[in-house]
Amino acid sequence: MAGETDLERMLATLDVERRPGTFAFVTGDHPAFAASAVASVRETEAMTWVVPTEIAMEVGLDVDFEAAWLTLTVHSALEAVGLTAAFSAVLADAGIPCNVLAGYHHDHLLVPVDRADDATRLLRSLADR
Repeated sequence: MAGETDLERMLATLDVERRPGTFAFVTGDHPAFAASAVASVRETEAMTWVVPTEIAMEVGLDVDFEAAWLTLTVHSALEAVGLTAAFSAVLADAGIPCNVLAGYHHDHLLVPVDRADDATRLLRSLADR
């Protein structure tokens, strides 16, 4: 199924789901990371893994950014224009950091766990505009 490309339709139907748990960004080659990663990015410096926070702590890492995982439920096309700008602007205006992972069907936002409710409310407000 093709994703949506019309920005107005994407915003009008936008909703947010929060994935259970909290998540941490880690680097390195510990076997627990590959086994439990919910996302990964191969960078020049090292592999970056997004893992459940408890995995990072079990390995003995200090977690400096504990994130809530929010998924935008709108099925946006990879070539869609403007959705990232719209949600990043509303979060930036509120001072909420956001790390974005784009999947084939949805955009996934990792925000500070203590700002997850604020971020969810602001993201949902985009549908009301």
